[in-house]
Amino acid sequence: NYAASKAGLIGMSKSMAQELASRGITVNCVAPGFITSPMTDALPDAQKTALTTKIPAGRLGEGADIGAAIVYLASREAGYVTGQTLHVNGGMAMI
Repeated sequence: NYAASKAGLIGMSKSMAQELASRGITVNCVAPGFITSPMTDALPDAQKTALTTKIPAGRLGEGADIGAAIVYLASREAGYVTGQTLHVNGGMAMI
């Protein structure tokens, strides 16, 4: 099931972050929201509109949004960020 596998990945990343931090290795998760893809393109317009109204940013994400999060987490600037789940979802996790 999707929720169980997502929880498992988050738990595993936290465990790995704790284990590897002393070696200077960071481990984090990126939790994407609704991202424009062939799957979301196939949704009926009414469903896309209903979905978009629930996203505070007012739009679906793009692959580049996820890529930017990953680039940040892999950067020197995020060297002290570990064991975290970065929600890239236009604010949907706040609701």
